[in-house]
Amino acid sequence: MSEKTTFAQEVRDALHHALSSDPSVLVFGLGVPDPKGVFGTTTDLQTIHGEDRVFDMPTSENAMTGIAIGAALGGFKPILTHQRLDFALLSMDQLVNNAAKWHFMFGGKRNVPVTIRMILGRGWGQGPTHSQNLQSWFAHIPGLKVVMPALASDVKSLLLASIFDPNPVIFLEHRWLHNMQTDVSTVMAPAKLGEAKLLSRGDAVTIVSMSYMTIEALHAVSCLKEQGVEIDLIDLRTVSPIDWTKIEKSVEKTGRLLVLDTGFKQVSIAGEIITHIIETSWQHLKSQPVRLTAPNYSESTSPALTQNYHVRADDIVTKVGEIIDKELNCQQLIDQRSSLHDVPGDWFTGPF
Repeated sequence: MSEKTTFAQEVRDALHHALSSDPSVLVFGLGVPDPKGVFGTTTDLQTIHGEDRVFDMPTSENAMTGIAIGAALGGFKPILTHQRLDFALLSMDQLVNNAAKWHFMFGGKRNVPVTIRMILGRGWGQGPTHSQNLQSWFAHIPGLKVVMPALASDVKSLLLASIFDPNPVIFLEHRWLHNMQTDVSTVMAPAKLGEAKLLSRGDAVTIVSMSYMTIEALHAVSCLKEQGVEIDLIDLRTVSPIDWTKIEKSVEKTGRLLVLDTGFKQVSIAGEIITHIIETSWQHLKSQPVRLTAPNYSESTSPALTQNYHVRADDIVTKVGEIIDKELNCQQLIDQRSSLHDVPGDWFTGPF
């Protein structure tokens, strides 16, 4: 039996590797040394590397982010963890007006090598202030790279690339991914930020996805393949910068585009991708590009009101059928579900 690892374990291994290989690396944030270790991603790091390099912070997001930026300017490589993206909104001034601008304002002579981990996600009654996916907000700011890993086999390499990038990186982890498993043998070598990954090949439709939506897309692609529909599935991995070359090349082949986004529809990453393809690859399109996103209203706390809020694999199959004008069956995807719609599986116990 092959050895297994999880998304959370790979995050923890990346942090441990960075701390072990570079004495300038620091890991800190609210709850970092707690027994549960931020979903298991920082477990035992303080015991191994000491309180001077792995430590807790007060509940003051703006202040702790400012400290991280100052440490980066002082020669450290800080990795700051916010347990929810929603909490990190209190630090937008630090991120937008300091971290993102410093390299530009000082003529490229000063760098801010800071990595900001934020947990995002949905379900389990999280409600409108604990479930937001605001990647397009960060991606809108020049000077911020924005990474959204989907696969346990990728997350370690992407996090290490972020940590050793000379400028600020926002690293967004979907909380439904931390328990995702993969074989140890599949863990990827170092990645380059800005490179998407082609997870399946086909000529029917190009599907571009990010973060947890890639998992739903993989289920949909498997169902579609059984019905003779082959898909090009591209996992963005980085939403700023975006791997335009890979997307354009795929659309040139398929002529059809479906973009999946965990965020709201308006002013979304999905909308940006569709606009770019219309501007650059119009001549290759056989049908209008389509996006599946969260609707333009906040997620409710009530499970009854979120019944149809999130995009699932069967929604993807149905939309592909509409794009290629073919009746497709997605009932097997619905029948396979053994848990409620607002949790990813029976293993998930929430709330954070």
